[in-house]
Amino acid sequence: MLQKEKLFDHFPPVTTKEWMDKIKSDLKGADFNKKLVWKSNEGFEVMPFYRMDDIENLMYINTLPGEFPYLRGTKIKNNNWLIRQNIEVSDYSEANRKALTILMKGVDSLGFIIADPESVNELNFDILLKGIQLEAIEINFLSNGKAKEIIDLIANLVKKNGSDPLEIRGAFEADPLSRLMLNGTLCIPPEQGFDYLASVVNSGTILPRFRAVHLSASNFNNAGADIVQELAFAISMGSEYLEQLTRRGISADIAASKIRFSFGTGSNFFQEIAKLRAARLLWSVVTNGFHPVKVENIKMDIHCITSEWNKTVYDPYVNLLRTQTEAMSAILGGTDSLTVEPFDIVFRRPDEFSERISRNQQLILKEEAYFDKVADPAAGSYYVETLTSLIAENAWKLFLEIEDQGGFLSCLKSGWIQRKLSESACGRKLDIANGKEILLGTNRFPDLNEKAPSEIELTRVFKSTVLGSDLLIEPIKLFRGSEEYERLRLEGDKRSKNVDYETKIQI
Repeated sequence: MLQKEKLFDHFPPVTTKEWMDKIKSDLKGADFNKKLVWKSNEGFEVMPFYRMDDIENLMYINTLPGEFPYLRGTKIKNNNWLIRQNIEVSDYSEANRKALTILMKGVDSLGFIIADPESVNELNFDILLKGIQLEAIEINFLSNGKAKEIIDLIANLVKKNGSDPLEIRGAFEADPLSRLMLNGTLCIPPEQGFDYLASVVNSGTILPRFRAVHLSASNFNNAGADIVQELAFAISMGSEYLEQLTRRGISADIAASKIRFSFGTGSNFFQEIAKLRAARLLWSVVTNGFHPVKVENIKMDIHCITSEWNKTVYDPYVNLLRTQTEAMSAILGGTDSLTVEPFDIVFRRPDEFSERISRNQQLILKEEAYFDKVADPAAGSYYVETLTSLIAENAWKLFLEIEDQGGFLSCLKSGWIQRKLSESACGRKLDIANGKEILLGTNRFPDLNEKAPSEIELTRVFKSTVLGSDLLIEPIKLFRGSEEYERLRLEGDKRSKNVDYETKIQI
């Protein structure tokens, strides 16, 4: 009779002390903390190894996917996410043609960026959405105005087509706080902006799954914030929106259900996974403080977009490697939808090739690597669970610091947010300059014989902020880590080719 051999019986348990004794012995007297303990950009220490002991006492460690406080995600059966691609809309017929084309190539979330808000009308929207099954996809709109008009147009189109309003997913991406933060001013006073936003939310209740606020936390990422800052500032901004909307008579349940968070995803693979898990936990704590009727109404809806901070003009195909690991982090962290930016978006208008590659990066992860099959695939990882706890704890401390100063808007007006971002950005610039933070092909292993791509748009390469005389706050500055290196190299290319350029350079 065959007997099953228990293989682990040959390996007796090893205590943490025994591990540490062995490591210190192998270090031959070298300092353990200096050699093996890593201090993250966020300021907390990361150990070289973790064990079950490290996670046994963590809060919510035994919750399941779909359970409050949603640390493990809001999905129960799988980890499916929506593949999103944005379309700039100046010609409505052309935008419709492109939308129908990419929907046949794997996209199931469309983002329409309306160039001229004054062009928003029923005729143009009939053209834009012709042939698109609204129940089958997610539709999103970004326009500098006309929010209520767009929601009304969608609601009328749903009614005209006989569609079920409960099946319509999407958003009008209103975000007055981000606009104030980037431009330093708004077209109307902030209080009036919140009044208008409340009216947009009320208009959107006819479409329960259509969100009205798209909180662009990716701006913090692209301004040089570390992960803890991005998360704390995002949660604080969300809390500001909840406070302003509930103050205007909107229930906490409806207000929370109309907010979407858009996070930038950088190249710190495990930290980015942990960030999204921590984000859902902290948002649940904040929204629960507003006393919702049902906790399922306050689930955080997350969109992720690959960061521009670490993308480069030179050696641009390395950007594909960066966006691929970023996509993996966002998906494993449980994002609800994802935009992988084309590898060339930081220096020119993406073409069909670069857009196709960016779509296929997600399709490979879904259809070939099966990233959509397991809910919360990071669950139980001693490292990721500990990182999640560390990030949540540090972000919560920073969040409370903001609240003690009156909240997000007050900290914007005082310049406190801007100072924190500037300090972080300067630190990261210094880290890139001294090689502590590596940008492959820029400050490590650059090909100095490489010339810039054949055509670049300088307005994309170097973003500038146009300052007016009526600023309410100091605007934040978006930039990339490689900009200073690229400025020098582009000047060299210009001299070597004797090229004169203003907005474009042909080399």
